[in-house]
Amino acid sequence: MTALEIELVPCLRDNYAYLVRDADEGICAIVDPSEAAPVRAVLDSKGWRLTHILNTHHHWDHTGGNAELKEAFGATVVGPEKDRARIPAIDVGVVEGSPFALGPHRARVLEIPAHTRAHIAFAFEDDCAVFTGDTLFAMGCGRLFEGTPEMMWRSLSKLMQLSESIRVFCGHEYTLANGRFALTLEPGNRDLVSRMREVEKLRAENAPTIPSTIGLEKRTNPFLRVQSDEIRRTLNMCDASDVEVFGEMRARKDVF
Repeated sequence: MTALEIELVPCLRDNYAYLVRDADEGICAIVDPSEAAPVRAVLDSKGWRLTHILNTHHHWDHTGGNAELKEAFGATVVGPEKDRARIPAIDVGVVEGSPFALGPHRARVLEIPAHTRAHIAFAFEDDCAVFTGDTLFAMGCGRLFEGTPEMMWRSLSKLMQLSESIRVFCGHEYTLANGRFALTLEPGNRDLVSRMREVEKLRAENAPTIPSTIGLEKRTNPFLRVQSDEIRRTLNMCDASDVEVFGEMRARKDVF
């Protein structure tokens, strides 16, 4: 089986959509298209035809291109069934455990709510890729628009159970700001310091910092490191629960 091709498509100011293609089957999906024009430009340049549109959640900057792309290509729109009413042009609703595949490439659908109440991820584990939308970012996590700290911590914990080698494709280029916040909590984390040097170099060249990996996030993302002694000392929360530590970090990030 040929590996999935994954092409990053910058959209809007700092969004990323992703073209995901199986060359043997001629199947090509776009994940979270905020707008149609950049997606169509890449498709035209490569001679690819779009067959699917995958949405992780309903926010306009992840679904704004749905209708135009569906009309242009006849693509099938797949998104969270529990948010069907808010997914433009949806055809197929999926929940955790729903079977979904792009040709021979099977995806595990994970329900990871809190940023929105019905947020999902598509985990192509055999292809070492997970599309996390706005739940898990590189060195960060999404705001709690429709959920609680406990809900988000459960969602992130679910993603942490994936193989450490799995590449993380998230919805935004927030890595530099996220890393600066992370350093306020855990400046003694050598992996974090080293990663930030690389991130600063990439952003100075206007290059993407995505994808990350689950393993790298476990080592450097404070929102996955609630048991870090240094983070707990920084927050003066040495005896707090994991959810309490996570909630305090999320609240601080909101005003950082």
